[in-house]
Amino acid sequence: MSKIVVFDHPLIQHKITLLRDCTTGTRDFRILIEEIATLMGYEALRDLPLEMKEIKTPIENTTAPVITGKTIAVVPILRAGLGMVKGILALVPTAKVGHIGLYRDPETHTPHEYYAKLPENIEERTVILLDPMLATGGSAVAAVDYLKKQGVKSVKFMSIIAAPEGLAALIQAHPDIEIYCGHLDEKLNENKYIVPGLGDAGDRIFGTM
Repeated sequence: MSKIVVFDHPLIQHKITLLRDCTTGTRDFRILIEEIATLMGYEALRDLPLEMKEIKTPIENTTAPVITGKTIAVVPILRAGLGMVKGILALVPTAKVGHIGLYRDPETHTPHEYYAKLPENIEERTVILLDPMLATGGSAVAAVDYLKKQGVKSVKFMSIIAAPEGLAALIQAHPDIEIYCGHLDEKLNENKYIVPGLGDAGDRIFGTM
């Protein structure tokens, strides 16, 4: 069964409100996306495996914990997921970064893959899959499908805003992954946009409205 975390932290909720505001400009929107990703990342990464390493402090030799092995790959779903990458790398700057490109057909709303590039040894890594919006769930399901075909066994999916329909679809398709959402919104409208949502995250991140 999926591990599902919907955040109630005041800082995250405050920043999401600022994201929703249509008067928030591109620069501030980008900064908020990164900040929210970092705040969510603390929880999503709390179970990373550790090993003990011998080090020398200014006082004495000792052993201390470090993250072990080829552990993390950050994989944004293009293009909106790119906005969250720096927020996660602020926590794990040595993480490798891959990309999965999907676009949604404007008529059928089904996802189509147009690009994929993953770090080496991806099957040995925990993948942090990023997309600010979990709407229908189609892109998230397709991205996890692709990762599993490459041998990935551990996926943590992070979205800032989710619709109940998309969350249900992702859980049904992949009940073994972890899901982290900044806020669960009301529903999808007739055009498959999240209500109340924040509009098109990609357009607002890159200023292409």
